Amino acid sequence: MSSRGCRGGWIRYLTSLALLVTSSFVIWGGFVEGIWLTIPASGTKCVSEEIQSGIVVLADYYIVDDDHAHLRTSSISSRVTSPFGNNLHHDENVTHGQFAFTTTEGGNYLACFWIGGQHQEAAGLTIGLDWKIGVAAKDWDSVAKKDKIEGVELELRKLEGSVEAILKNLIYLKNREAEMREVSEKTNARVAWFSIMSLGVCILVSVLQVAYLQRFFQKRKLI
Repeated sequence: MSSRGCRGGWIRYLTSLALLVTSSFVIWGGFVEGIWLTIPASGTKCVSEEIQSGIVVLADYYIVDDDHAHLRTSSISSRVTSPFGNNLHHDENVTHGQFAFTTTEGGNYLACFWIGGQHQEAAGLTIGLDWKIGVAAKDWDSVAKKDKIEGVELELRKLEGSVEAILKNLIYLKNREAEMREVSEKTNARVAWFSIMSLGVCILVSVLQVAYLQRFFQKRKLI
């Protein structure tokens, strides 16, 4: 095969791989989530993300309400909890904060924000949240310096990490689906046994009622 054919094959391979990763980013909602949240003047705003165990999570949050930037008393507080209710991060009365952790359990991780200090506006505050998970949270600059890679090789390493993350997500969802199917089958079996027992009780009660009424009518000499 000529060098031009090899080069064309590599280009097609990289293009297909990039399309796969891009489509997977759309399917999985992306590994990087940048959102704005409006925090009510009184109350809490929460966001959640379902993450499997052993995944690195990095996040930055900050006030982006420029109209009220002059109010120094405006601040936010935050709390991040694991699926089992463990406290992973807690900070109060800040204008900018960040948290980082590696998940030890799979499930929904909850991040809640509320206004601290003495905010004077009834409309609440707007904050920005940059949420990075897995591959997006990895320090690729350090990886490039450590392994002395750059350019196409670094991009291939990133794509490889993205594909591995997608594969782990697929395996995680497959295991979750198997667990849910097992629970559903057990529930169906229990419902079936309960239905049979209920039917048996109804039949037994009906037989007892018929026997009682028959004896009652015989005593009254009605039959």
